[in-house]
Amino acid sequence: MNTPDLSGLPVSEKLRIVTQLWNDIASSPDPITVPPEVMREASRRSAELDADPSIAIDDDELWRRVDG
Repeated sequence: MNTPDLSGLPVSEKLRIVTQLWNDIASSPDPITVPPEVMREASRRSAELDADPSIAIDDDELWRRVDG
């Protein structure tokens, strides 16, 4: 299946595929390699939070943003 084929699927089917992929990755013995740019961004965000903990959000705010 190529990526353009995925765009036509309903959201429920996309989530089913993502869940299967996630479970497959989680059960794999292969190491996960995180690209350097992702590690840099994670480090930047961590440093930003360390410098100003007031920017953190609580669980309620997180779910409010997720749920819209």
